[in-house]
Amino acid sequence: MKAVNIFTLAFAISLTAFTSCTNSKSGEEGQSAVAARKTEKEMVRVMPLAKEEIARSVEYSSTLEPFEEVHLASSSPGRIEAINVEIGDNVKKGQTLVLMNGTQLMQSKIQLKNLEADMARLDTLKLSGSIAQQQYDQLSAQYEVAKANYEFLSENTVLTAPFSGVVSGKYFEAGEMYSGSPVAAVGKAAILSIVQIDQLKTIVSVSEKYFPYIKKGMEAKVKLDVYPETEFTGKILRIYPVIKSESHSFDIEVSVANKGNTLRPGMFSRISIDLDKTEAILLPALAVLKMQGSNNRYLFVEENGIAKRVEVTIGKRFDDKIEVISDELKAGDKVIVTGQARLVDGMAVEVVN
Repeated sequence: MKAVNIFTLAFAISLTAFTSCTNSKSGEEGQSAVAARKTEKEMVRVMPLAKEEIARSVEYSSTLEPFEEVHLASSSPGRIEAINVEIGDNVKKGQTLVLMNGTQLMQSKIQLKNLEADMARLDTLKLSGSIAQQQYDQLSAQYEVAKANYEFLSENTVLTAPFSGVVSGKYFEAGEMYSGSPVAAVGKAAILSIVQIDQLKTIVSVSEKYFPYIKKGMEAKVKLDVYPETEFTGKILRIYPVIKSESHSFDIEVSVANKGNTLRPGMFSRISIDLDKTEAILLPALAVLKMQGSNNRYLFVEENGIAKRVEVTIGKRFDDKIEVISDELKAGDKVIVTGQARLVDGMAVEVVN
């Protein structure tokens, strides 16, 4: 039993010594390989660093809305005599769309005509001094009330289009009773809905840090997924004056021209606004490397035949170039743009441009 233990102990000591020797040899070989690699000269190409002027911009998602929308309804309940349009019909400003029952309007018109005749007679009597001023004032007041009532009933018996647009909703048919109650589809009292779509708008919520840069009349670029190859033009129409405390943002209203009615309310859009011009470092995207297993980015700069690794932050992309941000970079630095994938920090390089 003792002999077996002595043999096992001797074997374990021998194995430990062999492993230690092997690890030491491997470590020395690894260090030698790294040192040798640093002394090898890699062939690289470089480009001098220079700042370029770019437009600093912000982009937000939004939904297109009609430039104007109205839910047409009579102020007084009553029977609908006629509806002259259907959903999707184009209408012109001032066009008659709905006719309500005209009984009250007719009665009001007759009353107004009678008062007009009475007023004409009183005017003659007043000139001759045959009527008291009080009697004249009383009839004059009745006439003004009747006139206002007639105008009110006229507006609410014959409903016309307040602007040129498209009928987007129809909630009653001719012969039905309009009660004045809200319609579930729009949450308001309505017989018809009309939208203006030859021009659209969108409300965009912008971070408060950009408030000093946003100006009324600034141009905005509008892109839609449904038309990926087309860029539309918008303009900042209004800037809301209040910063929302819960989101630290403010709203702007952007108008979008819709020539040919290509766009429709409800479409998803992306609004891009150029805030100002600034200088930035732009490099070919291939010059910037990414560390495996992280989102850290870096590049190499050639200094006196040595590759120096520089950590950078990625900014905006411009076609095949990207903006890089780093306090270590300065104008005139020679950034390695070819051969950088084989480099390590401190490695000898030879520029072959």
